[in-house]
Amino acid sequence: MLDDFLLYLQTNNYSDETIYNYERDLKIFENFIKENNLEFQKLNRRDIETYKAYLNSIDRETPTGKVSKQKLKSFSLNRILSSVRSYLHYLIEMEYTTSILPEHIKLVRTEKKHPKIAELKEFVKLIESPSRLEKDSIIAKRNRAMLEVLFSTGMRISELMKLNKTQVDSEGRIFIIGKGKKERFVYLTERALKYLREYLETRKDTLPGMFIPYRGRNVNEKGKNISTNYLQEKIKQYRELLGINIPISAHSLRHGFATYLAEQGANPAAIQILLGHESLATTTRYVHASDKYAQTTHKKFHPLQK
Repeated sequence: MLDDFLLYLQTNNYSDETIYNYERDLKIFENFIKENNLEFQKLNRRDIETYKAYLNSIDRETPTGKVSKQKLKSFSLNRILSSVRSYLHYLIEMEYTTSILPEHIKLVRTEKKHPKIAELKEFVKLIESPSRLEKDSIIAKRNRAMLEVLFSTGMRISELMKLNKTQVDSEGRIFIIGKGKKERFVYLTERALKYLREYLETRKDTLPGMFIPYRGRNVNEKGKNISTNYLQEKIKQYRELLGINIPISAHSLRHGFATYLAEQGANPAAIQILLGHESLATTTRYVHASDKYAQTTHKKFHPLQK
C-alpha cells in the first residue's frame, strides 16, 4: 500500500523532493512496526504514543537502518507524524480499513526559540566576501553572484541551483518553478543584476546552467550545476573568516530578505508571493522583526516616553 501511496503522490504532480520525504518518513514508521512485531491493521492509540516516544529517543533507527544517536527536533518529529497522517488520509480516501484515524495522531509541542537574525551590515559583509576572500577571480565572481541573487530574490537554495540562464530576462525578472511545482516571479535588484552580468561575462561555454562548477568531478558533466552543499560550505567558511557569530546559511539569506522587507514596510501578502508560500500564515511565522526594529517601534509609538 505504501508503493500505491507514493504512486498516488507522483500522479498528482507532487514534487520529487516531497515524494522522497514521504517515503523516508514512512520507512521509519514501517521499521518501527516491524521491530516491535506489530500489525499495521491492529495499531491502537497506545502504539502511536509509543511511536512518538521512539521518535523522541536517541536510539531510533534512520530509514537506512542505522542508529541515529541524536534527538529529533520537534519540527522534524512533527513532519514525520504528519507524513503518517497523510498516509492514513490516503488509505481512508481509497476506502481501506484502518484501526487508527489521522486525528488520533497528535503533534508534539514545538519549542519557541527567540529568532536570531544577523544585522544587515553582517549580511552585506558576507555577500561581498567572495570578492575579497577567493583567490580565483572567476570563482569569486560566481560565488558573489550567487549570494547577491539569493539575498536579492529570497529564493530557496534549491531553486538557485536549478537556475538556467534563460530564466532571467533583461529587466532582472526570474521565472522559477518552486516547491510543490508552484510557479512565480522573483526580482533582481540593480545591484544583483550587475554582479550576475559580471559573472556571466566570464563564461565562455554554451551550457544552460546559471551557476556551474569549475573544479571537481562535475566539471566535465554537461548541464551539471554546482551543488547546494558547496554553497552551504562556502557560506560557513566566509562567516567564520569574517568572525560573524550568528550562524548564517543560505536559508538565513532568504529569512533576512523577508525580514528586512517587512521592516521597510512591505506588505505581507507581497512577501508571501515573493517567497512562494501557499499560506500567508506561513509567511507571518517566517518573518520575525529584529530586536533592533522592536526597540525602534517601542520608542516611536509608546504613549509614555517622557
